Formats: sequence, structure tokens, C-alpha cells
Amino acid sequence: MTVERGKIREFGAAVGSDNPRYFGDDPISPPTFLWSSAFWATEAGSPWGAQAPDLSRALHAGQQYVFHGPPPRAGTVLHCRQRIDRVYTKQGRRGGTLEFAEIVTEFRDIGGSLVAEARATLVVTEQAPTAPAPAG
Repeated sequence: MTVERGKIREFGAAVGSDNPRYFGDDPISPPTFLWSSAFWATEAGSPWGAQAPDLSRALHAGQQYVFHGPPPRAGTVLHCRQRIDRVYTKQGRRGGTLEFAEIVTEFRDIGGSLVAEARATLVVTEQAPTAPAPAG
């Protein structure tokens, strides 16, 4: 993925930022800008392989970014690789067993240096949750 100047500006505007570092001639990317790499993902690059969960019962439960230096600037080329770091289960209250998956995306520059890591937590319910009982 190439970190594009115009996309940084669009992202900054979309999140309502007035930070001038996102709008100048040599902009730096907002920290959560790296999520836009999802638009470049292909099925072949999925960390799930043939074992993809049923996304109709999936919830995005968290996102964390760790930078190993400043956020990338416009013009930086990043290579992104995802992996499933950890999978565990818990008993839910209404949807049966909940399966949690922590997915790590590594962002490396063209020299192979680690620029940033994103950790997303996905929760998949065993079954569709039941509606709560009406109050009263």
C-alpha cells in the first residue's frame, strides 16, 4: 500500500480533524489511517485461509496501534501482513459461546523495517443473540 497525500487529507477531513500535519505539502498520516489498508486486502492474503468465521455473527471488539517510530508520511510504501495471534473462547450470556480472535497486521517499509502494528479483536458468537425480554 502506498500512503497517498490525498488519502491522508481525505481521512483527516472524514474524522473531523483540524490538525495541520494532515493537510500540508508533506503530511503525516493519522494513527488510525493504517486501517485503510483493509481496502487493499485480498482473499488470498487472509490469515483465515479456508477457515474464515461467519462474519454475519462477528463484532469488532477493539483496535490498537503500536508505532515503532513516527507515523508514515505521504509517499511511504508499506507492505502489510496479517496473522492470527491468539484465539480463545468465553461463555456469552445470550449468544452461546463467544470465540475471540486477535489479528495482528504488521506494516513494514520497503527495507523490511517494522513501522507499525495493528491489533484487532474480533468476536464471533456461536449463534445469533436472542432478543432481550420486554421490560415491564
